[in-house]
Order: sequence, then structure tokens, then C-alpha cells
Amino acid sequence: MAKAPKPAAAPKATSKPGRKVVITCAITGASHTPSMSPYLPITPEEIIEQSLAAAEAGAAILHLHARDPITGKPDQTPAAFGKFLPRLKQQTNAVINLTSGGSPTMLVSERVRPASEFKPEVASLNMGSINFALYPMLERFKEFKHDWERPYLEGTRDLVFRNSFKDIEYVLETCYGNDTRFEFECYDIAHLYNLAHFLDRGLVKPPLFVQSVFGILGGIGTHPEDVMHMKRTADRLFGDKYKWSVLGAGRHQMSIAAIAAAQGANVRVGLEDSLWMGPGRLAKSNAEQVRNVRSILEGLGLEIATPDEARAILSLKGADKVNF
Repeated sequence: MAKAPKPAAAPKATSKPGRKVVITCAITGASHTPSMSPYLPITPEEIIEQSLAAAEAGAAILHLHARDPITGKPDQTPAAFGKFLPRLKQQTNAVINLTSGGSPTMLVSERVRPASEFKPEVASLNMGSINFALYPMLERFKEFKHDWERPYLEGTRDLVFRNSFKDIEYVLETCYGNDTRFEFECYDIAHLYNLAHFLDRGLVKPPLFVQSVFGILGGIGTHPEDVMHMKRTADRLFGDKYKWSVLGAGRHQMSIAAIAAAQGANVRVGLEDSLWMGPGRLAKSNAEQVRNVRSILEGLGLEIATPDEARAILSLKGADKVNF
């Protein structure tokens, strides 16, 4: 009697790898002033300490500004950045991203100098002029330690953050010879069309790292429909030629991250964008925000990209090719 054939072995279960999400942490910025939070890093030592902790918590990219260590005022001189960049490079593998936005009160020739001199893997680039209003912060913060803070905030009532087509071309021409790629900061839908214009002209190259900014007074809002509108427009303009990331300003930081991550976005957090961890509760560090958004992402079944994975995703040149 013939033996019955053995049943076929059941296929082994395999786990499909999750999508890798790049976390950017913007360490200090130029929007918040020192009196708003004792946890905002000001000195080179504080910037280094918080950057390293954010990287350890899971940030693959560190987006960096510099400040005067005494007054905390935004400082876009290469000398200010030189006090912490070499030390950071020695101590972390995280991707270093230098602002070319600086402060809304600065000229583009001043704002681009650190990126031009240090040739980072990534530099930020604002993709259009907007009203950039910080003066509503005066309703919450009443007392200031430094003379410059109140006039700085009040001055944004009559401030246009200039990023003309000529300005954008200047930054591109200054930095592209260094193989620096860009975090294209888009504060409104028109900025996506501006970026598409430069793509059509061949002045930018894929993959485009598009950072959608939600919640700045003067730019797009924070409603879920605003997030979806940004994504739909970017999908239509760029197709598979871009990598999407989002940041939500102020109290909207984590909700925007969660909404967008579920739609395929990378995320940015940090004390540049929000000082808060919850209603009335200041974040005590950048790393605290990174850990929080990481828990949200992992709760969605997503994996966190390492710095080297972020380099591969964004086609970066590598840390060995920077000038610091």
C-alpha cells in the first residue's frame, strides 16, 4: 500500500520590516527667547549636551542654530557654530543640519555663511517669504531677562521673513558645490510650488527632503485637513521624488507628528519648534521630546532610522565630507 504523501510544510512566518522614520531634532532655533524656558540651550556646552542626548534618544538628524552664550540672542557667525560643531562630530554619528534660515531679521548673505563655510551634509532652506509672527508670545510671557527679547518679539508684528527667488538661488548656488543637500522648509502650499519651480529648472535634485511647517502665524495652520492638503499637493508635484517630513509648532508638535507619520511622514521635534511636553508643562530637554515622538512612532508599528539609514534615505554625502 502506497504511503500517503506528507503534507506540505506550512510556510514559515516572516515579519515584514517596518518603514524607517527619520527623526530630526531642532535643538534651539531662533524663535524662542531665553526667558521662555530655563531648558532652552544657549551656550555651546548646553547645545552639545542636549544634541548628544537627543541623538542617543533616537534623533538621526540634528538641526542646529547658534546663540550668543551671554544674552541668548541668535548668532549666525561661523565662529559661533565653530564652538560646538567639531566637538559634536567627534562624539556622535548623527547627521548635522545647519540652518540657513538663521533669524527672520537677518539678511540671506549672513544666514548662509555657516553652511557655506562648514559644508554640512544638510542645510535648511526656506522656500518662500512669509509674515513670520512671534508677537503673540507676548501674551504668555511678560517678564524678560534680556533687553533684546521684548523688542525682538514685538518687531515681528511688522516683519516679512524674506526668502525671495533671488535669495533662494543665492543659497543654492552657494552650497550645492559642496554637495550639501537641503531640508526644504515649506510654510505654506505656495512654497511647494516654489520648490517645484526650482526642480523644473534643474537647480535642485531628488530626493527632495521636504519639511512641512505647520502652526506659524503667517503660514499654514494645524488642522488635519491642512496636513493632508500639504501631502496631496506634494504628492502631485513631486511623486516619488521627495521624502516628506513635518513639524508642528508649539502645542501642536506631537499631534501633527502622529497624524503625518500615519500618512508616511518623517518627523521633526525639538525646542526650536516647541517648548512644551503637555498643557502648561515645559519640556526639560530636547531628548524628552525625541523619546515622546519615538514612542508614538513605535506605537504605530514604525521603525526609527539610524543616522546611516537616514543618509541612505536622503542620499547624503557622509560625515567624512564636511568641513568641521
